[in-house]
Amino acid sequence: MSKKIAILHTSFVFVSVEPVINNLIAELIPDAEVIHFVDSDVLATVVREQGISANSALRMTHLAQAAEAAGADIIFSACSSLGPALDVAARSVHTPIVKIDEAMAMQAAREGTKIGVLATVPTTLGPTSDLISAKAAEIGRTVTIEQRLCSGAFDVLMSGDREKHDAIVTEQAMDLAKSVDMIVLSQASMNRLAGSLHEQTKLPVLSSPRIGVEYLAQRVAELGE
Repeated sequence: MSKKIAILHTSFVFVSVEPVINNLIAELIPDAEVIHFVDSDVLATVVREQGISANSALRMTHLAQAAEAAGADIIFSACSSLGPALDVAARSVHTPIVKIDEAMAMQAAREGTKIGVLATVPTTLGPTSDLISAKAAEIGRTVTIEQRLCSGAFDVLMSGDREKHDAIVTEQAMDLAKSVDMIVLSQASMNRLAGSLHEQTKLPVLSSPRIGVEYLAQRVAELGE
């Protein structure tokens, strides 16, 4: 019996610009029914306020509640910046919530020591770094994390200029690679660059979409057991 997956979005990037999540679900969970819930202003609000306010967390809770009301069997959050807000939302719904970067953070915590976290939105750096640190603590590992922001790259991507976005991210990744042994792309919108960055830096480069959807597929399979 197919399961209904609700995807929560904080911008239209994965709806209209980068179809990577839909493509991965079609590949890995082909019989799933997918529904989308978008608050296209909440990420801008978090960036403007330089953090997640109680009101922003409430907005994500409302999205999760709407997904549950629509009959979702599982909720998949596509935004790393709002990860902590999803922890709040999870307390208000009975439907399980999977964060896109959850499995990636665990892999980084297991395999990395000096981990570079690369982001195109400043509000993603803290949540991604904190999640990796928390996962490392859970398994008794000590890691160091260096954060790096690719300023302006996300706005360039949303304007449709993928080439310029990619050039900004690549330049920062090459510099970051000088002082780390692993690079974590903290936003799924950077996913296309994982392969080329690995080739250019000679380092492991983790990106959340495939790892995240593989974990989602595992959780969906468990629902059917």
